[in-house]
Amino acid sequence: MVNGTIQGAVPKVAVVVCLLKGKTVMLGRRRSSLGDSTFSFPGGHLEFGESFGECAAREVKEETGLDIEKIEVLKVTNNIFEDKGKPYHYVGIYVRAMLASPDQEPENVEPDMCDGWDWYEWDNLPKPLFRPLQNAVDSGFNPFDA
Repeated sequence: MVNGTIQGAVPKVAVVVCLLKGKTVMLGRRRSSLGDSTFSFPGGHLEFGESFGECAAREVKEETGLDIEKIEVLKVTNNIFEDKGKPYHYVGIYVRAMLASPDQEPENVEPDMCDGWDWYEWDNLPKPLFRPLQNAVDSGFNPFDA
């Protein structure tokens, strides 16, 4: 550590997709070394050269098999936290999206990364939430109001 900074540590950018269906949002329980067994939106790392919308569409397709549209940026968060003794710094780009076709159903395409996907009312979210999502909710974030 030099001047309070962990050497070699670089913030990562994650695009977080608030996929809306009626009055519900889609969440899955994480199976990951980071935030294991917590609920989170689909999403993932922004790849070099991608737009936020391209990343959102790619990640949702990879994780759920769903096609999305009407992607718009809602919020940017700065998340610095520790998980199991390891420090993390993520810039979260929260986007809102809709299903490209309302008759689509989510699949658990990556069962090693997620226990499955389901739809939840915003006022009745499952617990525990992934820490960055919990922080956003605690700060008043609501993808239906943004």
